[in-house]
Amino acid sequence: MEFLIGIIGKDFVLVAADTTAVISINIFKVDEDKSRDLNKHIIMLYSGEPGDAVNFAEYIQRNVRFYGIKNGIELNPKAAATFTRRELAQSLRSRKPYSVNVLIAGYDITKTTPHLYWIDYLGTSVEAPYVAHGYGAYYTTSFLDKHHHPDLTFEEAKILIKKCIDEIKHRLILNLPEFKIKVVDKDGIREVVI
Repeated sequence: MEFLIGIIGKDFVLVAADTTAVISINIFKVDEDKSRDLNKHIIMLYSGEPGDAVNFAEYIQRNVRFYGIKNGIELNPKAAATFTRRELAQSLRSRKPYSVNVLIAGYDITKTTPHLYWIDYLGTSVEAPYVAHGYGAYYTTSFLDKHHHPDLTFEEAKILIKKCIDEIKHRLILNLPEFKIKVVDKDGIREVVI
């Protein structure tokens, strides 16, 4: 019942997540932030079972930050995605696996390139120019196939993500009224209003 989306542009990654907290047929909250800043240039969006999702997101956030403190160097987006994928895969083989889907978006300051990773609850990880989780992915992926290009400007990406969100609101029977949109670039992570 949740929706996450990410789009890589020329020198940034634009991500969005719905803000509803739902259990079964009940809406408990409409202003939930389903993202965690892993460091200054990496953000993780998550969806899944409410307890699992928040617990797993906080676990990953704290371990990535601990790594930076312990070693004096921040993880790059690929390393953070690999660590997250490994933790999901290991939990899958335990008695209490996490039921969490994740998007990891980041800007690698050493290579000056944006990265976007799609990771599902089975530990499958894919780096792609645009990704989505949830029922909305059925509608937005084909739209992004048609309209995304590697030299996407920030303004074009904002228009593209707005069209994807409008398509979700129009086609899905589920009520996803609000989305929190953030951008990751060389200057860090910040919220964007569309």
